Amino acid sequence: MKQPPDSHAPPKPLISIVTPCFNEEHNVIELYRRVRAVMEAETSYRYEHIFIDNASTDQTVAVLKQLAADDRHVKIIVNAHNFGHLRSPVHALYEARGAARILMVSDLQDPPEMLAEFLRKWEEGFQIVVGVKSGSEEAKPMFLLRRLYYSVLARFAEVPLVQNFTGFGLYDRSVIRRMQRFGEPYPYLRGLVSETGGSICEIPYYQPLRKRGITKNNFYTLFDLAMLGMTSHSKVPLRFTTGLGFLLALLSLLVGLGYFIAKLVFWNSFTLGLAPLVIGVFWISSVQLFFLGVVGEYLGAVHTRVTNRPLVIERERVNFRGKRARLK
Repeated sequence: MKQPPDSHAPPKPLISIVTPCFNEEHNVIELYRRVRAVMEAETSYRYEHIFIDNASTDQTVAVLKQLAADDRHVKIIVNAHNFGHLRSPVHALYEARGAARILMVSDLQDPPEMLAEFLRKWEEGFQIVVGVKSGSEEAKPMFLLRRLYYSVLARFAEVPLVQNFTGFGLYDRSVIRRMQRFGEPYPYLRGLVSETGGSICEIPYYQPLRKRGITKNNFYTLFDLAMLGMTSHSKVPLRFTTGLGFLLALLSLLVGLGYFIAKLVFWNSFTLGLAPLVIGVFWISSVQLFFLGVVGEYLGAVHTRVTNRPLVIERERVNFRGKRARLK
Protein backbone atom coordinates (compact mmCIF):
# COMPACT_ATOMS: atom_id res chain seq x y z
CA MET A 1 0.00 0.00 0.00
CA LYS A 2 1.41 3.40 -0.96
CA GLN A 3 2.29 5.52 2.05
CA PRO A 4 1.01 9.10 2.14
CA PRO A 5 3.67 11.80 1.98
CA ASP A 6 4.98 12.95 5.33
CA SER A 7 3.45 16.36 5.95
CA HIS A 8 6.03 17.00 8.67
CA ALA A 9 9.04 16.37 6.44
CA PRO A 10 11.39 19.37 6.32
CA PRO A 11 11.33 21.35 3.05
CA LYS A 12 14.03 20.66 0.53
CA PRO A 13 16.93 23.14 0.56
CA LEU A 14 16.58 25.97 -1.94
CA ILE A 15 19.38 26.56 -4.46
CA SER A 16 19.57 29.97 -6.14
CA ILE A 17 21.20 30.27 -9.55
CA VAL A 18 22.05 33.90 -10.33
CA THR A 19 22.68 35.01 -13.91
CA PRO A 20 23.60 38.60 -14.79
CA CYS A 21 22.80 39.56 -18.38
CA PHE A 22 23.02 42.48 -20.76
CA ASN A 23 21.90 42.14 -24.39
CA GLU A 24 21.93 38.33 -24.33
CA GLU A 25 18.66 37.60 -26.13
CA HIS A 26 20.31 34.80 -28.15
CA ASN A 27 21.76 32.96 -25.15
CA VAL A 28 19.31 33.12 -22.23
CA ILE A 29 16.92 30.47 -23.57
CA GLU A 30 19.61 27.83 -24.05
CA LEU A 31 21.12 28.70 -20.67
CA TYR A 32 17.71 28.38 -19.00
CA ARG A 33 17.08 24.98 -20.59
CA ARG A 34 20.48 23.59 -19.61
CA VAL A 35 20.17 24.85 -16.03
CA ARG A 36 16.66 23.41 -15.75
CA ALA A 37 17.84 20.01 -17.03
CA VAL A 38 20.54 19.87 -14.35
CA MET A 39 18.36 21.09 -11.49
CA GLU A 40 15.40 18.83 -12.33
CA ALA A 41 17.77 15.89 -11.95
CA GLU A 42 18.72 17.15 -8.48
CA THR A 43 15.57 15.86 -6.77
CA SER A 44 16.90 16.65 -3.28
CA TYR A 45 16.66 20.39 -3.91
CA ARG A 46 14.27 23.14 -4.87
CA TYR A 47 15.70 25.91 -7.05
CA GLU A 48 15.16 29.41 -8.38
CA HIS A 49 16.89 30.89 -11.40
CA ILE A 50 17.32 34.65 -10.98
CA PHE A 51 18.21 36.69 -14.04
CA ILE A 52 19.32 40.24 -13.26
CA ASP A 53 19.22 42.40 -16.38
CA ASN A 54 21.39 45.50 -16.66
CA ALA A 55 18.86 47.51 -18.73
CA SER A 56 19.35 45.59 -21.98
CA THR A 57 18.58 47.44 -25.19
CA ASP A 58 17.60 44.32 -27.15
CA GLN A 59 14.82 41.77 -26.49
CA THR A 60 16.49 40.09 -23.52
CA VAL A 61 13.87 41.24 -20.99
CA ALA A 62 10.99 40.23 -23.25
CA VAL A 63 12.48 36.75 -23.71
CA LEU A 64 13.02 36.40 -19.96
CA LYS A 65 9.46 37.47 -19.20
CA GLN A 66 8.14 34.78 -21.51
CA LEU A 67 10.27 32.20 -19.70
CA ALA A 68 9.04 33.51 -16.34
CA ALA A 69 5.41 33.29 -17.46
CA ASP A 70 5.87 29.61 -18.31
CA ASP A 71 8.09 28.63 -15.36
CA ARG A 72 7.80 30.00 -11.81
CA HIS A 73 11.38 28.95 -11.12
CA VAL A 74 12.50 31.87 -13.30
CA LYS A 75 12.71 35.22 -11.53
CA ILE A 76 13.77 38.53 -13.03
CA ILE A 77 15.27 41.73 -11.68
CA VAL A 78 15.46 44.58 -14.19
CA ASN A 79 17.79 47.43 -13.28
CA ALA A 80 16.87 51.06 -13.86
CA HIS A 81 20.03 51.49 -15.93
CA ASN A 82 23.33 49.74 -16.52
CA PHE A 83 25.15 49.50 -13.18
CA GLY A 84 28.11 47.59 -14.56
CA HIS A 85 29.20 43.98 -14.51
CA LEU A 86 30.44 44.04 -10.90
CA ARG A 87 27.63 45.56 -8.85
CA SER A 88 24.68 43.92 -10.59
CA PRO A 89 25.52 40.23 -9.97
CA VAL A 90 26.49 40.84 -6.34
CA HIS A 91 23.16 42.59 -5.74
CA ALA A 92 21.32 39.53 -7.08
CA LEU A 93 23.38 37.23 -4.85
CA TYR A 94 22.31 39.32 -1.86
CA GLU A 95 18.65 39.25 -2.92
CA ALA A 96 18.52 35.48 -3.49
CA ARG A 97 17.01 33.25 -0.78
CA GLY A 98 18.86 29.99 -1.37
CA ALA A 99 20.89 28.09 1.19
CA ALA A 100 23.51 28.00 -1.56
CA ARG A 101 23.79 30.54 -4.38
CA ILE A 102 25.48 29.88 -7.69
CA LEU A 103 26.73 32.67 -9.93
CA MET A 104 27.15 32.04 -13.64
CA VAL A 105 27.22 34.34 -16.65
CA SER A 106 24.68 34.29 -19.44
CA ASP A 107 27.03 33.85 -22.41
CA LEU A 108 27.34 30.05 -21.86
CA GLN A 109 31.06 30.29 -21.15
CA ASP A 110 30.32 28.99 -17.64
CA PRO A 111 29.17 25.37 -18.28
CA PRO A 112 25.79 24.79 -16.55
CA GLU A 113 26.55 21.08 -16.32
CA MET A 114 29.07 21.88 -13.56
CA LEU A 115 26.24 22.81 -11.17
CA ALA A 116 25.85 19.19 -10.08
CA GLU A 117 29.56 18.95 -9.24
CA PHE A 118 29.33 22.22 -7.27
CA LEU A 119 26.47 20.78 -5.22
CA ARG A 120 28.36 17.57 -4.47
CA LYS A 121 31.29 19.57 -3.08
CA TRP A 122 28.91 21.76 -1.07
CA GLU A 123 27.37 18.62 0.42
CA GLU A 124 30.87 17.56 1.47
CA GLY A 125 31.13 20.70 3.59
CA PHE A 126 32.81 23.31 1.38
CA GLN A 127 31.30 26.76 1.85
CA ILE A 128 32.72 28.05 -1.43
CA VAL A 129 33.09 26.01 -4.62
CA VAL A 130 34.60 27.87 -7.56
CA GLY A 131 35.32 27.07 -11.18
CA VAL A 132 38.95 27.77 -12.12
CA LYS A 133 39.91 28.10 -15.77
CA SER A 134 42.56 25.55 -16.68
CA GLY A 135 42.33 26.59 -20.32
CA SER A 136 40.22 28.60 -22.71
CA GLU A 137 39.26 28.76 -26.36
CA GLU A 138 39.87 32.52 -26.39
CA ALA A 139 42.92 33.96 -28.16
CA LYS A 140 46.15 32.68 -26.62
CA PRO A 141 47.69 36.14 -26.02
CA MET A 142 44.57 37.27 -24.13
CA PHE A 143 44.46 34.10 -22.02
CA LEU A 144 48.16 34.40 -21.15
CA LEU A 145 47.70 38.08 -20.29
CA ARG A 146 44.87 37.19 -17.89
CA ARG A 147 46.98 34.50 -16.23
CA LEU A 148 49.84 36.96 -15.84
CA TYR A 149 47.53 39.49 -14.19
CA TYR A 150 46.10 36.90 -11.78
CA SER A 151 49.63 35.78 -10.87
CA VAL A 152 50.82 39.34 -10.19
CA LEU A 153 47.69 40.18 -8.19
CA ALA A 154 47.94 36.99 -6.13
CA ARG A 155 51.58 37.74 -5.37
CA PHE A 156 50.93 41.30 -4.17
CA ALA A 157 47.50 40.88 -2.52
CA GLU A 158 47.16 41.02 1.25
CA VAL A 159 44.89 37.95 1.23
CA PRO A 160 45.36 34.72 -0.78
CA LEU A 161 43.36 35.05 -4.00
CA VAL A 162 42.08 32.28 -6.24
CA GLN A 163 43.85 32.52 -9.60
CA ASN A 164 42.06 32.21 -12.96
CA PHE A 165 38.71 32.61 -11.19
CA THR A 166 36.02 34.78 -12.79
CA GLY A 167 33.27 34.55 -10.15
CA PHE A 168 31.68 31.35 -11.48
CA GLY A 169 30.94 29.26 -8.42
CA LEU A 170 28.75 28.30 -5.47
CA TYR A 171 28.56 30.34 -2.28
CA ASP A 172 26.98 29.19 0.95
CA ARG A 173 24.42 31.50 2.55
CA SER A 174 26.80 32.16 5.47
CA VAL A 175 29.47 33.36 3.02
CA ILE A 176 27.03 35.78 1.39
CA ARG A 177 26.12 37.19 4.81
CA ARG A 178 29.78 37.79 5.59
CA MET A 179 30.20 39.54 2.23
CA GLN A 180 27.28 41.83 3.02
CA ARG A 181 28.90 42.92 6.27
CA PHE A 182 31.80 44.43 4.28
CA GLY A 183 29.33 46.96 2.85
CA GLU A 184 31.29 47.34 -0.39
CA PRO A 185 29.50 49.79 -2.76
CA TYR A 186 31.69 48.63 -5.68
CA PRO A 187 32.47 45.01 -4.79
CA TYR A 188 35.34 43.02 -6.24
CA LEU A 189 33.77 39.59 -5.81
CA ARG A 190 36.96 37.62 -6.40
CA GLY A 191 38.59 39.40 -3.50
CA LEU A 192 35.55 39.25 -1.21
CA VAL A 193 35.48 35.48 -1.64
CA SER A 194 38.94 35.24 -0.10
CA GLU A 195 38.23 37.89 2.55
CA THR A 196 35.34 35.86 4.01
CA GLY A 197 37.67 33.08 5.09
CA GLY A 198 35.38 30.23 4.10
CA SER A 199 36.64 26.84 2.97
CA ILE A 200 37.25 26.96 -0.80
CA CYS A 201 37.16 24.08 -3.26
CA GLU A 202 38.59 24.74 -6.72
CA ILE A 203 37.26 22.79 -9.69
CA PRO A 204 39.17 23.22 -12.98
CA TYR A 205 37.26 23.58 -16.24
CA TYR A 206 37.96 24.46 -19.84
CA GLN A 207 36.19 27.64 -20.87
CA PRO A 208 34.43 27.38 -24.24
CA LEU A 209 34.28 30.22 -26.73
CA ARG A 210 31.21 32.43 -26.89
CA LYS A 211 28.99 31.06 -29.68
CA ARG A 212 26.41 33.84 -30.08
CA GLY A 213 26.50 37.57 -29.51
CA ILE A 214 29.51 39.73 -28.73
CA THR A 215 31.39 40.15 -25.49
CA LYS A 216 30.43 43.16 -23.37
CA ASN A 217 33.95 43.49 -21.99
CA ASN A 218 36.15 46.10 -23.63
CA PHE A 219 39.51 47.60 -22.74
CA TYR A 220 37.96 50.02 -20.26
CA THR A 221 35.95 47.40 -18.33
CA LEU A 222 38.94 45.04 -18.17
CA PHE A 223 41.24 47.85 -17.04
CA ASP A 224 38.68 48.94 -14.45
CA LEU A 225 38.45 45.39 -13.14
CA ALA A 226 42.24 45.06 -12.99
CA MET A 227 42.67 48.36 -11.12
CA LEU A 228 39.83 47.55 -8.71
CA GLY A 229 41.41 44.23 -7.84
CA MET A 230 44.78 45.84 -7.20
CA THR A 231 43.57 48.86 -5.20
CA SER A 232 41.12 46.81 -3.13
CA HIS A 233 43.56 44.17 -1.96
CA SER A 234 47.09 45.53 -2.18
CA LYS A 235 49.06 48.60 -1.12
CA VAL A 236 52.11 47.46 -3.10
CA PRO A 237 51.62 50.03 -5.93
CA LEU A 238 51.63 52.88 -3.41
CA ARG A 239 54.68 51.52 -1.64
CA PHE A 240 56.36 50.94 -4.99
CA THR A 241 55.84 54.55 -6.08
CA THR A 242 57.18 55.82 -2.75
CA GLY A 243 60.28 53.62 -2.95
CA LEU A 244 60.92 54.37 -6.60
CA GLY A 245 60.45 58.08 -5.97
CA PHE A 246 63.12 57.93 -3.26
CA LEU A 247 65.51 56.04 -5.54
CA LEU A 248 64.98 58.51 -8.39
CA ALA A 249 65.63 61.42 -6.05
CA LEU A 250 68.85 59.75 -4.89
CA LEU A 251 69.86 59.02 -8.50
CA SER A 252 69.19 62.63 -9.49
CA LEU A 253 71.31 63.82 -6.59
CA LEU A 254 74.20 61.55 -7.61
CA VAL A 255 73.96 62.56 -11.28
CA GLY A 256 73.85 66.23 -10.32
CA LEU A 257 76.84 65.80 -8.03
CA GLY A 258 78.73 64.00 -10.80
CA TYR A 259 78.03 66.80 -13.28
CA PHE A 260 79.13 69.37 -10.69
CA ILE A 261 82.44 67.60 -10.06
CA ALA A 262 83.05 67.11 -13.80
CA LYS A 263 82.44 70.81 -14.39
CA LEU A 264 84.90 71.78 -11.64
CA VAL A 265 87.59 69.43 -12.98
CA PHE A 266 87.10 70.18 -16.69
CA TRP A 267 85.85 73.75 -16.44
CA ASN A 268 86.85 74.87 -19.91
CA SER A 269 86.16 71.71 -21.90
CA PHE A 270 83.06 70.18 -20.21
CA THR A 271 79.69 71.45 -21.48
CA LEU A 272 76.35 70.29 -20.11
CA GLY A 273 74.41 70.41 -23.38
CA LEU A 274 70.64 70.46 -23.90
CA ALA A 275 70.07 66.75 -24.65
CA PRO A 276 70.46 65.49 -21.05
CA LEU A 277 68.23 68.29 -19.80
CA VAL A 278 65.44 67.60 -22.31
CA ILE A 279 65.59 63.83 -21.78
CA GLY A 280 65.64 64.26 -18.00
CA VAL A 281 62.65 66.63 -17.99
CA PHE A 282 60.51 64.33 -20.15
CA TRP A 283 61.49 61.25 -18.16
CA ILE A 284 60.77 62.81 -14.78
CA SER A 285 57.47 64.20 -16.10
CA SER A 286 56.33 60.79 -17.33
CA VAL A 287 57.27 59.18 -14.00
CA GLN A 288 55.32 61.85 -12.11
CA LEU A 289 52.25 61.33 -14.29
CA PHE A 290 52.46 57.58 -13.68
CA PHE A 291 52.69 58.13 -9.93
CA LEU A 292 49.75 60.54 -10.02
CA GLY A 293 47.75 57.93 -11.88
CA VAL A 294 48.47 55.29 -9.22
CA VAL A 295 47.51 57.67 -6.41
CA GLY A 296 44.42 58.69 -8.39
CA GLU A 297 43.25 55.07 -8.59
CA TYR A 298 43.39 54.78 -4.81
CA LEU A 299 41.65 58.13 -4.35
CA GLY A 300 38.94 56.97 -6.76
CA ALA A 301 38.46 53.80 -4.70
CA VAL A 302 38.16 55.90 -1.53
CA HIS A 303 35.67 58.24 -3.23
CA THR A 304 33.50 55.30 -4.25
CA ARG A 305 33.38 54.02 -0.69
CA VAL A 306 32.71 57.46 0.81
CA THR A 307 29.75 58.17 -1.48
CA ASN A 308 28.29 54.77 -0.47
CA ARG A 309 25.75 54.55 -3.29
CA PRO A 310 23.47 51.48 -3.52
CA LEU A 311 24.65 48.58 -5.64
CA VAL A 312 21.74 49.00 -8.07
CA ILE A 313 18.34 50.65 -8.35
CA GLU A 314 15.70 48.23 -9.54
CA ARG A 315 13.05 49.13 -12.08
CA GLU A 316 11.03 45.91 -12.01
CA ARG A 317 10.77 42.43 -10.52
CA VAL A 318 9.03 39.37 -11.90
CA ASN A 319 7.97 36.22 -9.97
CA PHE A 320 9.24 37.50 -6.63
CA ARG A 321 6.98 37.63 -3.60
CA GLY A 322 5.01 40.85 -3.77
CA LYS A 323 4.22 42.77 -6.94
CA ARG A 324 6.07 45.98 -6.21
CA ALA A 325 9.62 46.41 -7.38
CA ARG A 326 11.88 47.42 -4.52
CA LEU A 327 14.51 50.10 -4.60
CA LYS A 328 17.88 49.02 -3.32
